[in-house]
Amino acid sequence: MSDNGVGSLIEGLPDTQETRREQKRRDRRGSRRALIVMLSIFGLIVGTGVAYVGYLAFTVGNNIDQGIDLGERQPVTAPDGEPVAETGTGTNFLVIGSDTRPGDAGRSDVIVLVHVPEDNSAVQMIHFPRDLYVDIPGRGKNKINAAYAFGREPLLVQTMEQLLGVRIHHVARTDFEGFKNMTDAVGGVRVYAEEGGADGIVKGWNDLNGEQALAFVRERYTLSEGDISRGRRQLAFIKALMLEATKPENIANPITVAKFANAATENLVVDKGLTTRAMTDYAIALRNVRGGDVIFATAPFSGYGTSPQGASIDIVDEAGMAELGEALRTDSMDTYLDVFVTP
Repeated sequence: MSDNGVGSLIEGLPDTQETRREQKRRDRRGSRRALIVMLSIFGLIVGTGVAYVGYLAFTVGNNIDQGIDLGERQPVTAPDGEPVAETGTGTNFLVIGSDTRPGDAGRSDVIVLVHVPEDNSAVQMIHFPRDLYVDIPGRGKNKINAAYAFGREPLLVQTMEQLLGVRIHHVARTDFEGFKNMTDAVGGVRVYAEEGGADGIVKGWNDLNGEQALAFVRERYTLSEGDISRGRRQLAFIKALMLEATKPENIANPITVAKFANAATENLVVDKGLTTRAMTDYAIALRNVRGGDVIFATAPFSGYGTSPQGASIDIVDEAGMAELGEALRTDSMDTYLDVFVTP
């Protein structure tokens, strides 16, 4: 009997045909929930156990672009250049959100590290502010999103690995249109805003459609802490989207799930190693994850400053970043988050 509960009997009930049918129904709901959780976070999808798996597999296979080539992987080093032994504990996904607008070549406006511990009991998401001032291999000091502008995913991955001293295993990139379309697929989201803004958002709860959600995750100039505040908004939106999409009525609706799957994957690009089989395996492993198991935090920074070129920057908290890297390497993110992240 597998550890993820597939095929297990309902505790305390006899092994009857009716019991097995009920378990299968629960398994299908669990598979759909896993699908939605993964899509909400970074667009990965699983069709196993879903009645319309053929349709979903066709949709995903046609939508997802495995066009990110990370090239030959370099050894992981710490910020001081010293090699760091890989522990093989847990899996790290780098999720990039690119905000492409008319006349704009695209920027990495969302940079989130998603850590899945080895026991698959949680999903821990760390937002890295785009203005974080870091060392970029071969390019000197600059904002972290400049790594993406200079060398796309390979250089951003190398920058993140050096900053944290951990291996990034997979990369997924989507654009903000995906956020908009996923929101509309579930009929809108209810999201909490820490502060209002010029985009019509009020402090407190807001009911947003796709167009409004797009404005919500883009706004930063009228917010009190600029990019930091926007990052918190983006994480609040992801959580709201996940909670809405995993409501029982949405999970049970094949049309809603199919629309959501299409919206999440039509602009999704992943690395060559993230095959459909790998995506399926990851999502099945996370089938028991619920909303409370998805944790959000912001990468440690110590304040604001100005670069030698006059740009506004976020200053890295080096001690805090070292603690974060150690927690990722040793699969102790739960302890790290308890100590260093305030509600």
